[in-house]
Amino acid sequence: MPTCFIPDTKEHAMRITTTDPISGADVKNPEAHPFVIEGQGEGALKIYFENEDNKKIYLDIQTEHPGEDFTTNLDNPSRMGSET
Repeated sequence: MPTCFIPDTKEHAMRITTTDPISGADVKNPEAHPFVIEGQGEGALKIYFENEDNKKIYLDIQTEHPGEDFTTNLDNPSRMGSET
């Protein structure tokens, strides 16, 4: 059974996932669970969570948006492998 789908109507044209990105579990009866909507319009993604704790963990994850957000930098300043 797919966990991501796009409704046929323009009124609800957004992707929806019922896989909790924190636990990896499939959310049964998603209408009764917390969610967030990432993006806008047809490119939007509605993400359901098993519980409010997982939703909070997800929202607390820092993300970097190159060209838009100059306050978050996830670059690793440590030297890697054979770099000198």
